[in-house]
Amino acid sequence: MSEKADQKWICDYCTYENFPCAIKCTMCRGPRPFKSEDIFGLYDGGGSNEISSTATSSCENKPTNKWSCEACTYLNALKEKTCSQCGKSRHTNANNLHEHIQPLKITQHSDLAQSLSRSRNNSPPASVTNLENSRRTKEIKWTCFICTYENWPKSTKCAMCGSLPNNSLRSQASSLIMPSPDRDIDACFKEDRIRGTSNNMIESTMSQSPNNCEYERKLRHLKRQADWSWLNACLGVIDGDPNPVEAYLSSGGDPTRTLTASEVAILNRSSAFDVGHTLVHLAIRFQKEDLLAILLSQIEGSGSGVKRVPSYVAPDLAADIRRHFTSTIRQRKGHFPCNYVTELPTFALPAEVDELPGPVQEQLFTELLDKDAQEQLETDPAVINWSLELTVRLGSRLYALWNRSAGDCLLDSVMQATWGVFDRDNTLRRALAESLSQSGRVFYPRWKEYEASHASFLQYSLEEGQWEEDWSSLLSLASQPGNSLEQLHVFALAHILRRPIIIYGVKYVKSFRGEALGYARFEGVYLPLLWEQSFCIRTPIALGYTRGHFSALVPLEPYSRLDTRPSTQQTDQLQSTFLPLMDRDRKILPIHFLTEAELGREETILRQWLDVCETEGGILVAQQLLHKRPLLVAQMVEEWLNHYRRLAQMTSAPFVRPIPIQDYSSEGDTDEE
Repeated sequence: MSEKADQKWICDYCTYENFPCAIKCTMCRGPRPFKSEDIFGLYDGGGSNEISSTATSSCENKPTNKWSCEACTYLNALKEKTCSQCGKSRHTNANNLHEHIQPLKITQHSDLAQSLSRSRNNSPPASVTNLENSRRTKEIKWTCFICTYENWPKSTKCAMCGSLPNNSLRSQASSLIMPSPDRDIDACFKEDRIRGTSNNMIESTMSQSPNNCEYERKLRHLKRQADWSWLNACLGVIDGDPNPVEAYLSSGGDPTRTLTASEVAILNRSSAFDVGHTLVHLAIRFQKEDLLAILLSQIEGSGSGVKRVPSYVAPDLAADIRRHFTSTIRQRKGHFPCNYVTELPTFALPAEVDELPGPVQEQLFTELLDKDAQEQLETDPAVINWSLELTVRLGSRLYALWNRSAGDCLLDSVMQATWGVFDRDNTLRRALAESLSQSGRVFYPRWKEYEASHASFLQYSLEEGQWEEDWSSLLSLASQPGNSLEQLHVFALAHILRRPIIIYGVKYVKSFRGEALGYARFEGVYLPLLWEQSFCIRTPIALGYTRGHFSALVPLEPYSRLDTRPSTQQTDQLQSTFLPLMDRDRKILPIHFLTEAELGREETILRQWLDVCETEGGILVAQQLLHKRPLLVAQMVEEWLNHYRRLAQMTSAPFVRPIPIQDYSSEGDTDEE
């Protein structure tokens, strides 16, 4: 025997050194490694490794006591029923049929099974495994759902990873793996049958399996049963689209409805939607303030209905307008580095509103105006629209536009009165904060003198440290979005806009119960007194103040573009309305932040900064010129009007459908506001 044949071979399972003639391990009965087998030497008991064609043919003609495996050609002893190397069963034919009459039975309690269980991989050799499998074809293995290894039914744990079977692990290791989607969806259907409803869905988290056809089928069923009006409203909040939100609310949807786990799974945007969130949560999370205002108006105590201001109907155009407004802000160089705007539009309602049918026109005003603010400003004592001469003969009726009820309402109302949009990007607030910070040495002396005169009238005084502290507080309010603003901020806004601001407000701030909380000092005229008169325009804007809330007061255009006019009066020609400079008692409105030297000359100062005239009834009024709308504003207003024109067509159709009128009020303010 050669030197190579004398070498022992080491078992891969128990590392026992076996003699070269041993086919199986003497210790554990494991198969001999294939790489060390000398199959040609085993074929005839010794042999050589070099096989020639002659030797091969001679070996084939010799009688042998071994059989060759059809899969790996390994020569096995006749007593072996399966290949010792690859585990494939021996081919059965008529010559060896008697050998299969009484097959070998190997159980888990046999010596072979017990020796294999002590192997380092805790898994039986392939030959034994296949032999056991062939003898127990009727027994079904269980699959480990940790490593997917197929184990015998009697195995108490996975032979590969040691995990418990599914029925035991489901209750003990649920926190380690995601639950099966099929089980979750099945639980959903069971829950639906128990509750007796078709819209109930699973309440536990679902993990999608792209290759699970049954899961996809059940998920499609859930999607068919889902309330897509509600789900589209959630998507609309994320995308900033008010149409699905309004559709959901107008159909009677609950604005306080919360997302369930199954609905979050159907939406399939875990980064955007969380269980328990409402539309209000989504609007706050993604800073959709326009939609937030719509949703808050639906909550109990805020009235019912949907607001439809032009910036909501055309949100893309409104965003373009805000970006354009940002580009118009400049800073004046010199001793007074205050920000100012280069374009000075004045917003007014289009005259085409009067041409709409009555029900549609009523719905328009309901969805556009602040009903509460309008009622408070017009009730006794009336602050606006108290003169028939102005409202009827001169066509100068003022309308209080609906506004977001928050600390930014002053800035929003100023933007509405000029560009017809809200200050959603806080552009105007930043310009205000920068102007007060960088031009404080110019604003501070006039502010201090004005406040000191009021303090002396009330018989009290402040020290210099207290004045500086109050000034710092006002600067802090201007720089923080959401904080309510004071008179100084209105005065600074008049300089940024380069035009007068007239505020018509209530005399006293009252609570919800009608109790007077204090004197309201906002009513009056705010002039850009720190600018040169030639640098400003004489056309004012009007704001309303009610119970801590500002609203833009805008007129209706005094003409219609559809009317036939002489060639000398075109649509782009300036038109005007008139704003009263007196209250209903015929007292001139106060001018704020006048110095002691300017007191007593109020009417003269008004004529210097405004186009002042007197009506036949003796009312002192300021002329408000209405310029041609900027292109973006005109497009936004036209798109907003088209919505109500379509409603008007519905009323004139052969089968008229009534236009739903929704009566609601603006969002309520707290006493602190």
